[in-house]
Amino acid sequence: MTTEERAAGNTEEFDLGRLLAERGAERYELHARYLNHQLPRMLHTIGFDKVYERAEGAYFWDADGNDYLDMLAGFGVMALGRHHPVIRKALHDVLDAGLADLTRFDCQPLPGLLAERLLAHSPHLDRVFFGNSGTEAVETALKFARYATGRPRILYCDHAFHGLTTGSLSVNGEDGFRDGFAPLLPDTAVPLGDLDALARELKKGDVAALIVEPIQGKGVHEAPPGYLRAAQELLRAHKALLIVDEVQTGLGRTGDFYAYQHEEGVEPDLVCVAKALSGGYVPVGATLGKEWIFKKVYSSMDRVLVHSASFGSNAQAMAAGLAVLSVLENEEIVANARATGELLKSRLTALVDKYELLSDVRGRGLMIGIEFGRPKSLKLRSRWTMLQAARKGLFAQMVVVPLLQRHRILTQVSGDHLEVIKLIPPLVVKEPEADRFVAAFTEVMDDAHSGGGLMWDFGRTLVKQAVANR
Repeated sequence: MTTEERAAGNTEEFDLGRLLAERGAERYELHARYLNHQLPRMLHTIGFDKVYERAEGAYFWDADGNDYLDMLAGFGVMALGRHHPVIRKALHDVLDAGLADLTRFDCQPLPGLLAERLLAHSPHLDRVFFGNSGTEAVETALKFARYATGRPRILYCDHAFHGLTTGSLSVNGEDGFRDGFAPLLPDTAVPLGDLDALARELKKGDVAALIVEPIQGKGVHEAPPGYLRAAQELLRAHKALLIVDEVQTGLGRTGDFYAYQHEEGVEPDLVCVAKALSGGYVPVGATLGKEWIFKKVYSSMDRVLVHSASFGSNAQAMAAGLAVLSVLENEEIVANARATGELLKSRLTALVDKYELLSDVRGRGLMIGIEFGRPKSLKLRSRWTMLQAARKGLFAQMVVVPLLQRHRILTQVSGDHLEVIKLIPPLVVKEPEADRFVAAFTEVMDDAHSGGGLMWDFGRTLVKQAVANR
């Protein structure tokens, strides 16, 4: 039956627009009833329960036409902003093409074309496995490293975040995510930047690899200069591999295509990417690796499906990825991330001496961490101590909320129990967006240092909530 015949014979054809018009207003109630019930509860508590009607680029709009600046980019997924026209067109084109997708017993052109183009930006890497997410990309790297080396143990860094499926959770450096999900894989944490700790573990002879984020998403902590190169040399000396997790930092976020490329001479054995590669539309993850690793895993025709993904390499994801790489190249996105990031970071750094509650600004490109710390003046110090006693991280939340409520700027606290705000806006933001954020942030900090007002009233509300949740 053709599409026209189905439409003619069925007056109850599915209509997405009508469904959203009829029931879109139920969004928070539906989520509370059928999904994670704590999410709407949390959003209501902090006043983030907005109703966004549409989005484009680095902005959302509500029903009243108010614009909101997005400095979060869907945790990095919306690296090119929302609804980029090149990516939209690519997805329309691939759907209209009616390809024979996911037959499982052919080789479609799009995966090979995307792999070729991705590897062109990835010196010293030779092959790609496509999955559906960042955590799948990490799972693939862990499996490949173990098989290629014949060793069981992976090293990871304290405070790392590599995903939440069981394998990637085993190399997650935050106890809050791991608690209650044991037993996990027998992997071992080492401090980021501590080469002596890495060497001690490597001497045990059972380490397959070290997995590391060049800049940790939790807290925005960058690997110390020279660490990746030195770690690579230690790993190679002990016949272990270097896995670099670029799920959030990759594809231009830090002002280079990959964050590890800021350090000369680093040549990872495996690299994980996702988020930005999706264009914000179709979930995709990719694990890039050296030829010998892939050939060892897929060593015979009997092992052709030893590692695969049901939706991996689907045409929509591949088309989105190709469009993303085209935009990155043609619109000089990486250079813009570097320039705008330097501008934003320099303006924020200039505020550190002005505000005693502001202790540090760090990061690269458009991945910036703003850290708050204990003030010197007695009045502010007593209020800071009150917040810390209730729950660490409340002051950062006190800053995030007025940024949204008063200035319509969406940001996030960088991790549980952290006094750090992380800025990871779409890579298309420019000086006007940087100006808007700095002006809003300055006003919020002025309020925080005034010693009164709505901000500290909200802080007392957060304290009560934190105490009630104990």
